[in-house]
Amino acid sequence: MKLIRFGEAGAEKPGVIINDNYFDVSALVKDYNEEFFGGDGLEKLKTAIQSADLPQVDKGVRLGPALARPSKIICVGLNYKDHAAETNAPIPSEPILFFKATSAIVGPNDDLIIPKNSKKTDWEVELAIVIGKKASYVAEENALDHIAGYVLHNDYSEREFQIERNGQWVKGKSCDTFAPIGPFIATQDEIADVHNLRLWLTVNGKTLQDGNTSNLIFNVPFMIAYISQFMTLLPGDVITTGTPAGVGLGQKPEPWYLKAGDVVELGIDGLGSSKQTVKNYSGN
Repeated sequence: MKLIRFGEAGAEKPGVIINDNYFDVSALVKDYNEEFFGGDGLEKLKTAIQSADLPQVDKGVRLGPALARPSKIICVGLNYKDHAAETNAPIPSEPILFFKATSAIVGPNDDLIIPKNSKKTDWEVELAIVIGKKASYVAEENALDHIAGYVLHNDYSEREFQIERNGQWVKGKSCDTFAPIGPFIATQDEIADVHNLRLWLTVNGKTLQDGNTSNLIFNVPFMIAYISQFMTLLPGDVITTGTPAGVGLGQKPEPWYLKAGDVVELGIDGLGSSKQTVKNYSGN
């Protein structure tokens, strides 16, 4: 299945994509949240939609984040060798973990707002994992049993906040609008090989990232097993798995970053694409 959430921000309804059309399943499901994923919601929904008369939704509708706000977003840093190289960082001997605030989550095509006082807002196309079953001290060989599906994520980063201000990555990762998630969650059966997916990103039509998940340093089962040794993963939690080379920080001959008016587009095989228009912060 492909799961979507649609409607105005803060009032999204759950839906599904069937034969490239959008359908409303809000009569069957309250939301795509911890209760849904942890309560065998995927199997129940799969069965229910086979006989339900689902209302069709106009495809021009706004898509919201593909899942309701999870308990946490866990990020795996420097998980592609080429990205580690472009940032002059050593290859990690084990996964680098940090958090991204869930308040950063927005819809896949919502605007990116450059934070107040930002000088170095950067892009990062990433494959994200949605947890489907509580995971604690999981063995690697059982890790895939804990996945609900996969989703496209742009792990926006403010590099000055992240690197130059005491090296606290969470500060550079958690600004509002820094986590567009979607357009849809694809369940595992929709993806033939999660370790052979092209992922790409353009800024103003220029291709800057063009990688493949075959180049992950730590693969999907290992990441789930590893993270579950340090914290309990709850249904609906998101693990975002790292980005390939081509970020602003790594541009040659010198880094460059996003400015108002730029348009960022990105995608992953089997997980669709998203588009964000960059705007300046306009608050106080």
